[in-house]
Amino acid sequence: MCTIEEAKLPVVTKLPFITRLWFAWVCFFQILFNGAIATRLWNAKALLPAPSPSPSPPVPTPSRQADIAPALQLLSLLQREGRFVDFIEQDLASFTDADIGATARVVHEGCRKALHSHASLAPVRAEEEDARVALAAGFDPAEIKLTGNVGGPPPYRGIVRHRGWRVLSLALPVAMDGHDPHIVAAAEIEL
Repeated sequence: MCTIEEAKLPVVTKLPFITRLWFAWVCFFQILFNGAIATRLWNAKALLPAPSPSPSPPVPTPSRQADIAPALQLLSLLQREGRFVDFIEQDLASFTDADIGATARVVHEGCRKALHSHASLAPVRAEEEDARVALAAGFDPAEIKLTGNVGGPPPYRGIVRHRGWRVLSLALPVAMDGHDPHIVAAAEIEL
């Protein structure tokens, strides 16, 4: 069994919300429609370090809790425009691939509209995917994730498999007084 240290992969300790949201979206469809990737991700659990039997040293807690209201607000926008939460929470086992594909198209269109209405995005890398690149020493590991046969010191030569995304701006609507950000979608009761 290989550990993260043995695999020599860069370890990311914290990802921004928008990166996690994008990653969850991509992983969802990759796992759903690509059996090979689903199998690799399922087996990736073996790369996780085993829990330490000895008690770990106390981790300092932040003096104030992070404000999750903006993240909840973005989730609410994705739900309102694209029915994102409904789609993710739906059990898809009884649906055909054609039904899932048609639904995914509608969800994609709505979520894309919501994202583009409130966020400005740009690729991290200017090169097109499948372009050959060279990375000199000192590249930012928060911007570039090395995959494949990683070993030795830079410069690294490789192929752009994903250009990455950077949020240039995010403008969420101002919440009204008394608004509960934890309600992502209100229940609907028809009379």
